[in-house]
Amino acid sequence: MTTDQLVSDPISGLFSEAMLRALLPSRVATARRTLRQLGLILVSVTGGPTPDEVAAEVRRAIRDSDMAARLDDGTVAIVLEFTPSDGCLVVVERLQRQIAADHPDAHMRSGIACYPAHAISAEELVDVAQQALARAHDGSVAIAPIPD
Repeated sequence: MTTDQLVSDPISGLFSEAMLRALLPSRVATARRTLRQLGLILVSVTGGPTPDEVAAEVRRAIRDSDMAARLDDGTVAIVLEFTPSDGCLVVVERLQRQIAADHPDAHMRSGIACYPAHAISAEELVDVAQQALARAHDGSVAIAPIPD
């Protein structure tokens, strides 16, 4: 694996999973230090657009300050600073509209988890978002439950 592949996904041009896993702990630490929320959205898109087309749609749906990465399994992770779950839903809905308009045969599902509501570490945030994504059905979004 080259240094470029450690930083960015060669297919989509988004950050790589390795880069996400390297940067997410510092994003969580910043959220903790500033007493702000941090949203993580995992998105799976099948049945139409190529990874670079999905990446283009994601870039259109997020702010410049947000981060997007393509995971090794093809899932896209979106990190939204200062964003609670309702803000994450706005981004997911925007992305769903864009993908449906540009790729009518595509199927999208999403999972959302937020710091500190659903998890308090980067690793836990990813795990909880993956569980939410696994619960989401085609065309839907699942938000991680708030732990007891």
